[in-house]
Amino acid sequence: MVGKLCMLQQHGGPDDEGIYCNEENHLVLGHRRLSLIDLSPGGHQPMSYENERYYITYNGELYNYIEIKEELLRLGCLFKSSSDTEVILAAFATWGHSAFAKFNGMFAFALWDNETKNIYLVRDASGIKPLYYAVTPQGLAFASEVRALKAIHYLQKENSKWPVYLLAYGHLPEPVTTLETVKPLVKGCFLRYHVPSGNASLEVFSYYSFIEKYNEHEQAKELIKTSLQAAVKRHLLSDAPIGVFLSGGLDSCIMAMLAKQFHQDELKTLSIFFEEAKYSEKPFQDIMLQSLQCNHYQHLLKEEEFHRFLPDILKAMDLPSCDGINTWFISKSAKENGLKAVLSGLGGDELFGGYPSFNRMKATNRLAKLPSALLKAGKYAGAKKLRRMVYLSIEGPVGKYLFLRGQFTPAEIAKQLSMDEKQVWNILEELPLLSNISHKTNKNQASWIETNMYMQNQLLRDSDVMSMAHGIEIRVPFLDKDFFKLVHSITSAVKYRGPGNKQLLIDCFKDQIPESIWNRTKMGFTFPFAEWFANNKMVKEIFLSAGKNQTANYENFSNGKLHWSQFMSLLLLNKTLNES
Repeated sequence: MVGKLCMLQQHGGPDDEGIYCNEENHLVLGHRRLSLIDLSPGGHQPMSYENERYYITYNGELYNYIEIKEELLRLGCLFKSSSDTEVILAAFATWGHSAFAKFNGMFAFALWDNETKNIYLVRDASGIKPLYYAVTPQGLAFASEVRALKAIHYLQKENSKWPVYLLAYGHLPEPVTTLETVKPLVKGCFLRYHVPSGNASLEVFSYYSFIEKYNEHEQAKELIKTSLQAAVKRHLLSDAPIGVFLSGGLDSCIMAMLAKQFHQDELKTLSIFFEEAKYSEKPFQDIMLQSLQCNHYQHLLKEEEFHRFLPDILKAMDLPSCDGINTWFISKSAKENGLKAVLSGLGGDELFGGYPSFNRMKATNRLAKLPSALLKAGKYAGAKKLRRMVYLSIEGPVGKYLFLRGQFTPAEIAKQLSMDEKQVWNILEELPLLSNISHKTNKNQASWIETNMYMQNQLLRDSDVMSMAHGIEIRVPFLDKDFFKLVHSITSAVKYRGPGNKQLLIDCFKDQIPESIWNRTKMGFTFPFAEWFANNKMVKEIFLSAGKNQTANYENFSNGKLHWSQFMSLLLLNKTLNES
């Protein structure tokens, strides 16, 4: 069975496969490898340590493993390989689970202790790498993708509520998955599972909080410049070819500029552009390329290619999401140009105020104080933004997020799914259960919501699954542990000060980036989706064969009355129902 699970995830680990079987404890660990550090057989997994007391199957990168290894060598630890995997094992053998807080990287791993009979599931503090699990009477099962766990017969029961979440959010917010008993491991936590007894416990080892410490603009600038430069240097660590996504936006240009400092002669950047000028960022890419003077791969993505690969893109999705198509294509380009890892500017908007929500949070908090009955009456409004006011009747981050970013209202969801509206409300009020953030400043509330909900549940998940579909690893220096903590320590008055969005980040690097890059209107990393979807034969067939309501949805989309992201959610829902 574990061999089958490995094969289902082969796309993300095309370089090697390994299985460890411990019959005495009814334990099997499987691994598919994407080789980036220590490409030799010495990096093979599952990997053992200390006379086979410990075994690990690990996905990710530990960016400070060299420093940790040096400390462990001083303590007398011995190493057989140059991999970061062995460093994790040695760190655990030396410090136990307190080692997890020392790691700076993106990681999800399972570590078996053959002496205590405990297995540890561990996920990084930003949740960059996915890890899904189920604790059942039959035992513990886990994998990097939900689709792998669906192959296990006792985990196949579908979560009947997932369509409601998809139509509300455009994705499935943690801890929701498409399977009833499967959920993601909480980021910054480890699950300790005692195999003989079946007892499980969840513990936090790392988390981020806003501690406003630095209140001087110049000091913050210098700290950001130094820390982000160090983060990019760490993220470039690789024994395999690595590059940078260059969209033409501020964040990706900063990544490319900093990476150039460490890869003077061999920096590789990748971009996608379109014939449709209003969507294409090629003019800005070309400006930055002229400044960088690097090896660059630009791909002209045409509508025909979109139609040809859309079935593959939908198949690549592990959990349904209204986004990710862009990442699939840029990762495909990276693969075709010989790269194995690529740096991304993901995280800059969430940290420095790049979204409209940062300027809307003050008004959002005021509206949330209105009587619930008045808020729910908003469902009768004509404008989408006014209809979403109904969500503010849900207290806390969930209500605010759905007001700011929600796709369909409960009344609209009930109509789409032929459900009772009250039932929809009950489901959306049930999960996710999130922290109270009302004590934070308005803009830090926006940062928290964008980081822990939008980025966590959509951007990071889509980046991982769509890149791994091509055997490509996406690295995100803005989420580097040290840099992330630093930005959370800058006061709101300094961090969000200025006439434009992300002004502090601009101030840090405006002397190194062409003005036409940082002094421009923000443009999302998107495609001419509306036109392309409307012209796609497969999409049209799915909707027109699904009844009058879906035919109406298709017509509304074709007439510009339905946003492409809403249409994408409906497409995924109808496609799934057709396949059931």
